[in-house]
Amino acid sequence: MNPEARLAELGLTLPNPPPAAGSYVPTVRTGNLLYCAGTVCVWNGQLTHTGQVGKEQTIETGIKAAEICALNTLANIKAATGSLDQVARVVFVCGFVNAVNGFTDSPAVINGASELFLKVFGDAGKHARAAVAVCGLPRGSTAEVQVVVELKP
Repeated sequence: MNPEARLAELGLTLPNPPPAAGSYVPTVRTGNLLYCAGTVCVWNGQLTHTGQVGKEQTIETGIKAAEICALNTLANIKAATGSLDQVARVVFVCGFVNAVNGFTDSPAVINGASELFLKVFGDAGKHARAAVAVCGLPRGSTAEVQVVVELKP
């Protein structure tokens, strides 16, 4: 099934592609790899989740924040390629969780992004990953996700 049709089947829509928030571009293609800059949990320019997991946010709301980060990444991929059908596979996901000191469940939070990629791309959504807790993220975002995808030739 086409990834965009799968999103619709899941009842999900893509936000507007988030613009770069600094001196960088949202995506860079080299060969068949598309490197996606980190996206935070914004929906059409508005932060949806701020603060630290373990303080202002729970693991459950952190999971939702990571899913929104992934939807923003998909929006940037679509903007760069014209269609999510151009993705051959998700290669790598690096997720950051704004969390309290000593927080050890960052993998559970970043599952929000990983599981979305699996739902949208099936087996092609399986990826290598890092999930790291940090003490702060841009604009106070609860999560940030960076992604590398392989594109079809």
